[in-house]
Amino acid sequence: MSIIENARALAAQEPLCDACLGRVFANQSFGLTNAERGKSLRIAVSLADDTPHEPVDTTACWVCEGACAEEQFDSWAQRCATAVTDTEFNTYQVGTKTPPLIEENETLLRESIGLQSDAGELFKSEHNREVGKRIGQITEKTVEFGRPDIQFTIDLAADSVNVDIHSAFVYGRYRKLERGIPQTEWPCSACDGSGYQGNLACETCGGSGYLYDESVEELTAPVVCDVMDGTDATFHGAGREDVDALMIGTGRPFVIEVFEPRRRNIDTDRLEGDINAFADGAVEVEKLRVTNHEMVERVKELEASKRYRADIVFDTPVDVTDFDAALTALTDATIEQYTPNRVDHRRAAITRTRTVYDADGTIEDPTHATVEIHGAGGLYVKELISGDDGRTEPSLAGLLETGATVTDLDVLGVYAESESESFEDDTYFRTVDASS
Repeated sequence: MSIIENARALAAQEPLCDACLGRVFANQSFGLTNAERGKSLRIAVSLADDTPHEPVDTTACWVCEGACAEEQFDSWAQRCATAVTDTEFNTYQVGTKTPPLIEENETLLRESIGLQSDAGELFKSEHNREVGKRIGQITEKTVEFGRPDIQFTIDLAADSVNVDIHSAFVYGRYRKLERGIPQTEWPCSACDGSGYQGNLACETCGGSGYLYDESVEELTAPVVCDVMDGTDATFHGAGREDVDALMIGTGRPFVIEVFEPRRRNIDTDRLEGDINAFADGAVEVEKLRVTNHEMVERVKELEASKRYRADIVFDTPVDVTDFDAALTALTDATIEQYTPNRVDHRRAAITRTRTVYDADGTIEDPTHATVEIHGAGGLYVKELISGDDGRTEPSLAGLLETGATVTDLDVLGVYAESESESFEDDTYFRTVDASS
């Protein structure tokens, strides 16, 4: 059957609105709404049959039951826009839960002329588009089909609009300037973070539920959450340093994810100042900017080398010549490290192979020295120095044949493993924003 013949057969199934008629032939022409397409087909049928064209009552359609009326699209768009009047957003998407009866009617309509049930365009797609473009006109925001700031879900049967506010993300670098601060909250293992053992306050954490009073997360994320008016926030770091280590130099990349934010268009320079004031010298942040969800994956999966500075105490006096020779032996060396004693309760028991790119240092006196180590990501520096009872080979202690203990450890920088990528100016991380 020709298009005109099919249109004639469908138009005879009154009452049928222009949109439901036109939607069956949505893939046959472009640049028209389904209602315009349906009206044009009716006119074409009228001309072919030499009969007058009669306007159609869109509210009485047996397929969509009036849901495709222009005033219905307008109403849903206004309801969606009203639902987010107190929420900042730049992009949105619309979804529709189609009542089973409308889905069934659509199938019957197409099958009545021998077409497949998904011929043309489905009601859901038209409803999303027509409501969506009206929301854009009202709010002056942009439709985004990937990961929008706002997701509207229209439930026709329930006569309701659900608004899903997607997370916002802030990227930056932090420096940790005090020891004894973990990167993220550290729940007490003795009480499983409850703060209680039985009916009594946990003796291990003093009833707080945490092993440490502060963390980088607690000194940064709540401020971002407050400024963006979110319900909660979580911290994603590019690796982590030991609790007793400083993170200085160029800082460590991180992303703070804010859930259900009511504000997105923030002044990141001011936010930086707010965080630094709140952290009161324990933590500093810089290079803050609003980014997208892809940055979380990039930061968390970052393979980066790191430079450390360690203060060391030797068990017995060390000769300067032997010390220099040991550092030379470690430079460009391949290190085999079996899971260290201090982390074997939370790490897989395997042997890891890592590279030391550079090792340098100075002897302060026969039993005290300072070294700088530039190593591949995942290198356990404390164990590289101490030997960890033979679990790390080679090690500084092993080469010097004496015990060696790290008294202070600082992370000086996080660098690209590849020379083609630069972390210093954050070019590597800006590629995410540029491609989004």
